[in-house]
Amino acid sequence: MSFDVSTVLTTMLKAAEGELGKSWKTVQPFAKIQFQNIAQTIVSIGEEVAAGTINKKQAKYLLSIQEHATKSAMLAVEGLGVVAVENAINSALGAVAGMVNTAIGFTLL
Repeated sequence: MSFDVSTVLTTMLKAAEGELGKSWKTVQPFAKIQFQNIAQTIVSIGEEVAAGTINKKQAKYLLSIQEHATKSAMLAVEGLGVVAVENAINSALGAVAGMVNTAIGFTLL
């Protein structure tokens, strides 16, 4: 893989922070944990796809599990709505899409 968890995480957090603006301070502890989980999942998916132990469909399913967990955790923060949370997650994933998709060889994000 041409990236690691910290690279993916840092990029995702910056994108989510930009999307959430003033709400970032409140949601940051939740977001950091959840985006750490997504970043680790993405790196693991890349390794498993490269090893041939999972296929594209399984990879996308594994990522969707983490996306849903992230959405649920961030919605627990008072004052954050569904649209804001979805926009933050989409922004974070969009920020690493090129890097991830190139590294794993197919469109995951």
